[in-house]
Order: sequence, then structure tokens, then C-alpha cells
Amino acid sequence: METFTRVRVAGAVVGLLAASAGFALSTSTTSAEEAPEAPIEAQQTLRPMEDLGRGVVAVRSSSTSVLVSWRLLGLDTSGTGFNVYRSTAGGTWTKLNSQVLTGGTNYTDSTANLAQANAYRVTAVVNGAEQAPSTAFTLSANHAEEPVVRVPLRGGGAVKFVWTGDLDGDGAYDYVVDRQTSPQSIEAYKSDGTFLWEVDLGPNSTNQDNIEPGSATIDVGHNDGVTVYDFNMDGRAEVALKIADGVTFGDGATWTHADDNRQFMAILDGQSGALRNWAAVPTDYLADGPMAARFGVGYLDGVTPSLVAYMKNRKDDGSFNLMIGAWNWSGQNLTQKWKWLRGGQNAPDGHNTRIIDVNGDGRDEVAEIGFVLNGDGTLRYSLASQGIVHGDRFHIADMDPSRPGLEGYGVQQNNASGLREYYYDASTGQMIWKHTLSGSADVGRGMAGDVDPRFPGMEVWSFDGLYNASQNRLTEPDTSLRPWPQLGLWWDGDLTMELLNAGKIEEWDPLNPTPTGSLPRIESTWNYGAVTAAQSGPTLVGDLFGDWREEAVYTNAAYNELIIFTTDKPTSTRLYTLAHNPAYRNAMTLHGYMQSHHVDYFLGAGMSTPPAPRITY
Repeated sequence: METFTRVRVAGAVVGLLAASAGFALSTSTTSAEEAPEAPIEAQQTLRPMEDLGRGVVAVRSSSTSVLVSWRLLGLDTSGTGFNVYRSTAGGTWTKLNSQVLTGGTNYTDSTANLAQANAYRVTAVVNGAEQAPSTAFTLSANHAEEPVVRVPLRGGGAVKFVWTGDLDGDGAYDYVVDRQTSPQSIEAYKSDGTFLWEVDLGPNSTNQDNIEPGSATIDVGHNDGVTVYDFNMDGRAEVALKIADGVTFGDGATWTHADDNRQFMAILDGQSGALRNWAAVPTDYLADGPMAARFGVGYLDGVTPSLVAYMKNRKDDGSFNLMIGAWNWSGQNLTQKWKWLRGGQNAPDGHNTRIIDVNGDGRDEVAEIGFVLNGDGTLRYSLASQGIVHGDRFHIADMDPSRPGLEGYGVQQNNASGLREYYYDASTGQMIWKHTLSGSADVGRGMAGDVDPRFPGMEVWSFDGLYNASQNRLTEPDTSLRPWPQLGLWWDGDLTMELLNAGKIEEWDPLNPTPTGSLPRIESTWNYGAVTAAQSGPTLVGDLFGDWREEAVYTNAAYNELIIFTTDKPTSTRLYTLAHNPAYRNAMTLHGYMQSHHVDYFLGAGMSTPPAPRITY
């Protein structure tokens, strides 16, 4: 039986396994002392989520106009209105709107002197009373006409992924970026680009094979091994990281272990990058080497955010071991809640994970393309019995608003039965329809979103055509007349989804369908200096600031700047920030093969007003 002691390292209580585990944490400021156990935390009836600020953002939308946008928060009342203020060149604040704004949370300013710097802020108006002003956003003098916010970075290597969370508790999202160097590293920046810290992932991150990577390697293939969230709900986000021998933390402390294959889940302080605590990765499959990992966050009991890790390694015969585990961080201790081993079970996995409440009971489940685990780690169902095998992409959303609950849609890779795509009940796994053709094929892309308002609910599409999901109806008889099935993006202000593909923001026009590759273009990201990352995609998509429309994060070619695309289109649609929707916020913590995020209500043409989320700040 292994025993535990504790040491305090650079001011943080860190649990250390005894000599039987064979590692130590080295630093020049180490002293041993006992630490009390963390108290049991009270259960809450509502899901605690980030206490976000208004997220005001302003972009030049034309040669004479500025679009100002801000968040409607999840718990704002329906009657909450807003006033918009501008300060030019540091002068007095002037209210721009003549009447309180109660529609979409954006405002077009056509009266600014754009040759000077203009700061914008908003105030909420509740029951006729103006509330405290928001944090201001400043648009620099003679700013470029572009739908972009630029965040400076230090110089460094290529960036594949960016994660976001409020590291310092100021209500704004900060950024953690990877560096695809050898060895690899991660860096943290405040929302304005102020550098916070760097973690060097060390010699065990130099093997960057996408199937059998090193024990500390992150961000190869469909694996990441990093995520960011406020796991102990103290108002400041932590960074979860898979570590192994040789990782050097933000405070200079180095993790050592005699066995390079041993791996550990680590919680890092979001402001310093120092190790707060760790837990050993279970060793069930250690004989086959270190495990690649994909991280995400879910509220598996409905009230506490858990780190969820999908972990795989390859056996000598070419098959794979699969383990999924969940951990909780109390602020002192990182505790494993459960692990699930696939073993000989027929549970097909794929290249991305979704963590979402599939049955509406307030507790999240962990979904793969071919099976779902309950929040306690037990198998809810496997779609193997329905003929599902491995596939690249799947979606879970309220695709059919007339049908209770959520639906799933997935595509298949080389299914011997000829099954290519399928649509099912996300809670039970009951199959609703399948599309089968003769011969197996790799249907490498599949997408879901409302792109055709003539039909109820969402459309789903792959290389086999564009279908209305609920009616299983091909919207065009020519299967080449469909969007490229890459990513969706809510951007232009109507309720249908725009498309993000290889740096192009596009719109599907159902009345004038065109072959893939010639869709009407809204923006080309390279016109603003952006370069695409892995799989011709962004480094992050999420509702990071402004109203409910989404941001897409890229870098420049020198990798010393984040180029964050944010809409310059006004909208009258009023929705609370997607980051306060539980399903969407979970999805923001997941990478793998980059996939579109979905809310847990139907968002599309003809939608009903969504209910307020069952959350607390």
C-alpha cells in the first residue's frame, strides 16, 4: 500500500507520493509540513458558473462606424436594459443612446471621431436604475477596419491550441497557448496579452508521434492533455495538465520520477503556473507505455466541475487500450472520482469527446461517437449494437425542437456494413435513421447546424449531401450542393449558422445552392494576417466576449499575436452569452479534432426564447 506525505512548494500545498512511487518535486524553496484535509464542500442546487463581466468589445465595422457589443449574462432578467457610453481621447463619458436598449446587446456608433482613441463601456439598467459601469474597451486612434481583436504574445514556436478561462478573477477570459516546439511548452496570458508564466514540458514531450507520443507530450493528433477551468469555484481558473518526468512549472519547480512512462494529472495555479496538487494516472495499461490524453470538463454530479480525461495507448498487436477517468479539485486535493476501462467491451470511440447532460437531469454524461458514460462512470449505452464502429466526428444537440431531448448525429469510417451516417436519441441511443450505401468508405467529415430555414430544426451533412435531420430529407437532389462539413460559427446575426472552413467564414444560401468551395464568402481570415492551425482550423472557437455570437482565435505567421475574429455585424437577436449555457461552456474546454460547439436548446430559425440557465455565479 502506498502512503502519502505533503510538502509545501513555493507556497502551494502539494501532495507527494512516498518513495514507493519513486519521484520528487525539486525546488530551492522546499520544506516539509503537515496540511489539513480539505473540508467537505456543501452541495448546491444550481450549477455554479463563472461570474463574467460584460465583455465589452468594439471593432471598426465601416470607414465611419464602430460596432460595440457586450454580454447579456445568464441570470440577467428579461427586462434588463443597457446604456452605452463613449470617452474620446480620455475625455468625459457621453451616453450614446437616447433610450434604454432592450434588444440585441450591440450598438452601432456612427458619430465617433475615429482619428482619436475611443473607449466604450455599458451600464445595465434594472427596474429603471442604472447599475455600475462595465470595464471599458478602448479602440485605438485610426484603428484598422477589421473584425478582429489582437492580443500580443511573446515570440515562440507554432501554436496548435488555445484554451480560455478567467485566470485572475476579473471577469474576462484569459488565454493559455501551447508551443509546438521540442520540447513543448504552454504559456499563460491575461486578456490584454500580459504574459503570466511558462511551463516547460521537458524531454518526455520531444516524442510527438500522434499515436504513441511521449508521456508529457500534448496536442498531437486528437489528443491534448490540457484544459482550463475554475475547478474549485473560487472565482479563478486553474490549468489541468498531464505531466511526467522533467516538467518544469511556472515557478521553476521541476517534477521528477524514475520511470519516464509514469504520468500524473496536475492542477496548476492559473496566475503563477505553480503546481497546486497532483494525482497519479491509473497504471492499468502501463505495460503498453504512456497514455495520450484528451481533456475536458463536466459537472458529473450536477454541481461540481470535474476534470474528465480520455486516455489511450497502443498494444503490440495494433489495437488500443482505452481508459476514461474523472477527478475533482477541492482547492487542496485532486481526487479521482472514477475510472472506466474499455477492456473487452464493444464501445467504439472516435476523435472528439462531448460532455453534456443527455437526459436533462442536470448531471453531465461523457459521450464518445459510439457510447456514453453516466456521470458515475458506468456505461449508459453502446451504439455498437446498432452497427456503429469508429468514426471521426459526431454532434449532440437539440436538432429537432419538436422532439423532446437531444439528438446525436455521427459519421463512420470504413464501416463494413456500408453504414455512412446516422441519427439517434442522445439519451437512450435509440437509432432514428441510418444512411447506408454498398461498400465501406471513410466519411471523414460530418456537421450539424441550422443552415436552411425552410425546414424545421437543424440540417446535418457529410460528403453524401445535406439533410434536414428531423425529416431525414435531402434538401438538394444533387449531393454536391452542400456546405463543406467543417465547423459552424454564429456570426452574422441571423439565427441560422454560418460556416468556418480553412480560414473562410461563409454562408450557405439554400435558395441558390452552389457546389462546395464556392459558397458566398463573408470574411477571409488571411486578409488580416491569420494563419490556420491544425486541420486547417482555428486554435479555439468560443463565445469569448461581446454578445452571443462566437469568436474564432488564430495566430499570425510569426506566432507572436492572437488574432481573434469577432463579428462586426449588428443583430436584434437577444440571447444570453453562450458561455453561461452549461453544454456550450463544457464544449469550450474540449479540443481533439476541432468541432463545433452546441447549446442545450435549439438555436436556429423559428426558435423559441430559451429558458434561463439553471446556474449560479
